[in-house]
Amino acid sequence: MSQGMVGLVTGGASGLGRATVERLVQSGASAVIVDLPSSDGQAVAASLGNRCAFAPADVTSEAEVRSAVSLAKEKFGKLDLAVNCAGIAVAVKTYNFKKDLPHSLEDFQRVINVNIAGSFNVIRLAAGEMGKNEPDPDGHRGCIINTASVAAFDGQVGQAAYSASKGGIVGMTLPIARDLAPMGIRVITIAPGLFSTPLLASLPEKVRSFLARQVPFPSRLGDPAEFAHLVTCLVENPMINGEVIRLDGAIRMQP
Repeated sequence: MSQGMVGLVTGGASGLGRATVERLVQSGASAVIVDLPSSDGQAVAASLGNRCAFAPADVTSEAEVRSAVSLAKEKFGKLDLAVNCAGIAVAVKTYNFKKDLPHSLEDFQRVINVNIAGSFNVIRLAAGEMGKNEPDPDGHRGCIINTASVAAFDGQVGQAAYSASKGGIVGMTLPIARDLAPMGIRVITIAPGLFSTPLLASLPEKVRSFLARQVPFPSRLGDPAEFAHLVTCLVENPMINGEVIRLDGAIRMQP
């Protein structure tokens, strides 16, 4: 992992994003945490020292993401890496026949907007900044890593919105990699399985241990540090591009 690298991580105040920020800083890179103003971003950045900064932003806002990208440039001189970890989920069936109630359209649209449009907003603005970098001998200027989910492929009951949003991230990986290839910017997506994050921590202990047992091997929830490790591996291997990588202990979700 190159020492002076500068990364921007959305959802960086908790879960997969926070683990990624911590690993970047520990390996000699600098990181900008992009997360909601209500998040722990400020405290997390302070705890990691002067190679970490917090940019309060909603990923769906053009102005706020622009200012986060500017902060990376102003504070650390450039932007080499963007990691999209910000995301939301709802669990609702398409139609609740007991209550005679359809899935809220507003909820569906909100998940699509944050997860797909929010990720794309960060990608397009980060790419513009990366394009200004001096290429390395291989012509490489930057790397963008998105977070999908195994739900993109094995979506469960109640996961129409979340699975659609993660499927969208999978679907745009290759075209964006092709778009940005002439500038030497790689685009890769990680599709995590069941990880021990705040999204899962909200579930009862009984449910979490049941889920952990569904993972063939290792038969446990993933550690966010393992996601962060994959991020750094992908950054270091210049041939991985336009790919979606499942990080899931071989799980295939049951309905």
